[in-house]
Amino acid sequence: MKKVLVTGAGGFIGSHLTELLVEQGYDIKAFVRYNSRNNWGWLETSKYKKNIEVITGDIRDYDSVLNAIQGCDTVFHLAALIGIPYSYVSPIAYTKTNTEGTYNILQASREQDMENILITSTSETYGTAQYVPIDENHPLVGQSPYSASKIGADQMALSFYRSFDLPVKIVRPFNTYGPRQSARAIIPTVLSQLLSGKTELHLGNLTPTRDLTFVKDTAKGFLEIAKSELFGEVTNIGMSEEISIKDLVDMMIDVTGVDARIITEAQRVRPEKSEVERLFCNNKKIISHTNWKPDYNLRQGIEETATWLKENLNIYKPELYNV
Repeated sequence: MKKVLVTGAGGFIGSHLTELLVEQGYDIKAFVRYNSRNNWGWLETSKYKKNIEVITGDIRDYDSVLNAIQGCDTVFHLAALIGIPYSYVSPIAYTKTNTEGTYNILQASREQDMENILITSTSETYGTAQYVPIDENHPLVGQSPYSASKIGADQMALSFYRSFDLPVKIVRPFNTYGPRQSARAIIPTVLSQLLSGKTELHLGNLTPTRDLTFVKDTAKGFLEIAKSELFGEVTNIGMSEEISIKDLVDMMIDVTGVDARIITEAQRVRPEKSEVERLFCNNKKIISHTNWKPDYNLRQGIEETATWLKENLNIYKPELYNV
């Protein structure tokens, strides 16, 4: 990799990945969504801000994608709409951003003879586990408009590999958490309520299980897959561990030392047929085909996230349900 483009570079995982790539000595272009304030998201506060070439545009716009990709040989495509609840409100927005946006990356990469194209998937494409742990051969089930849009994006990418020999790799992270995560995710939702002094936690369904990876370990997984020969394949990133939402909340209560009780709110519960009840990663592929090894266990990651959130609580709105 000589010149690397990261789309969604101002976002949660994207900003951590961008910083890791800078630390590893790569020449980085960061593609962030155009806005009138020229705000670069989490890159605004990055200590590597001066080491990054920032390009603004819109992943839904082919012209801006083609312009951003000029001169690059590798692309990490992370730009996406990710909030599952909002996908019930506006399914078309997810199709345009996630599916069509991925098409724009693929087509622009064809024109630029790209050498390495990493497309970001999600464990939500598997739906509720039909067997565990979930390997890359598990059936794909679109249980939300969000997951359906990501299944479409993944299949489009693999079709370009098969049809045009485009050097595509699908990176499929299970649930990632850590500093900078949006308020709509379960860990910042709970921690922000606890750290703001609330003794009643307003949450949704507590029975589903998730396989949680600290964001710095997820970023390392992206880089290791980029270095691999896993072209035309899907590779999971996960810890091969599962925890229920209830047990996860109890861990966060213990870490923060705040005594709180849980109140379930109907608006926070997914529609019955849309709830993904169980996600439990089989990570044998990434372990055996790359040098990836996570540095954080779940409690270590929760503690580091809580420390960061405590210092940045002003940017969260713990009193609101964040869709």
